[in-house]
Amino acid sequence: MTRRDTSSLMRPLALPDSVSSPVVTPLSPSVVYASRSPDELDEQYDGDLSGYTYAREGHPNADVLAGLLDRMESAQGGFVTGSGMAAVSAVLMGLMGHGDHVLGGDQLYGRSLRMLQKDLPRLGVTTSFADAGSVDAMRAALRPETKLIMIEVVSNPTLRVADLHGLVSLANERGILLAVDNTFTTPRAVQPLLAGADIVIHSVTKLLAGHSDVTLGYVAAKSPELRQKMLDFAVTAGLTASPFDCWLAERGLLTFDLRFERAQQNAQALAETLGDLPGVKQVLYPKRTDHPDYDLAHTVLGANGGNMVSFELEGGRAAANTFVQAAKGLAFAPTLGDVGTTLSHPASSSHRALSEQSRLALGITEGFFRISVGLEAIETLQSVFSDAVHTANQTG
Repeated sequence: MTRRDTSSLMRPLALPDSVSSPVVTPLSPSVVYASRSPDELDEQYDGDLSGYTYAREGHPNADVLAGLLDRMESAQGGFVTGSGMAAVSAVLMGLMGHGDHVLGGDQLYGRSLRMLQKDLPRLGVTTSFADAGSVDAMRAALRPETKLIMIEVVSNPTLRVADLHGLVSLANERGILLAVDNTFTTPRAVQPLLAGADIVIHSVTKLLAGHSDVTLGYVAAKSPELRQKMLDFAVTAGLTASPFDCWLAERGLLTFDLRFERAQQNAQALAETLGDLPGVKQVLYPKRTDHPDYDLAHTVLGANGGNMVSFELEGGRAAANTFVQAAKGLAFAPTLGDVGTTLSHPASSSHRALSEQSRLALGITEGFFRISVGLEAIETLQSVFSDAVHTANQTG
């Protein structure tokens, strides 16, 4: 018998035929996709045929995930990026040009603030900021060259609420684009495109994927023209999402509704517990009657409050250090969105690039914490936080 030479087997270009289909979406890590001829490849690039070419330009797992997110956001043609900030970059870098002005809410995520304050001005795009909860303040900050307003429905980390409906009217009145970061609220609470916004942004990394094992973003626009400009920039800049991360995020979305409801219930109960503890200066949660935007939150969020709670300890950085060390079983981490509860300290993480004066203007002191509330038994969370706050009160 002649020995078969297996040293130069050619790669198969098709899966075996099967009359059955996989229940779980197959993972497709291929970087390249083979076409049958140059003519067929031309037709794919021209849009006459549907197909994949190079993973930087799109791949099956990204499209499956984007399709699910489109359904959640009542969108069409949204696309997935390699991170939430990649989605923000696709909007700002894909749509803005020299001489344009962007008006941002003054309570944006730290890296979004940095991009607006540091990076866009280098490219000739001017920026300014105003209170997104006040249409009058935002109107007063507009300029003749303003092309886009960018807000978060609920701000990170101070949980201030934007006047979404009022800003939709303002943007329409002035012919300005409105981009909404819906990460904290999620489509379960708010659907910005249905409310009249032009663009919606997500850090899928957070509650949507929900297991602290992926880094992804998502952006969708009402206008196909806007969508194409943002996608062209994302492809050119290589803001591509990993197929494996998309596959994991799709898995996470299957339990999103259940996770959201449990985490939201826990958050409201934990906020009430924190509000009764000595040594806690303030608690920020949209459903609390003492929240500065309580009425606006009811209008924008309806019955929802979300899973994020922020609070401020007395005692500054020393108390903050003691609190973290005493909060047994809770991860102290600079991000959020896990099935478990995580603690963040914005002054040393998300907003560390801002000056102390700028942080204080936002209400971010050394005793300020942001909590991403998870799925634990609420009694456990209440006990852990109560004990840790009590221990922090002994500092000094």
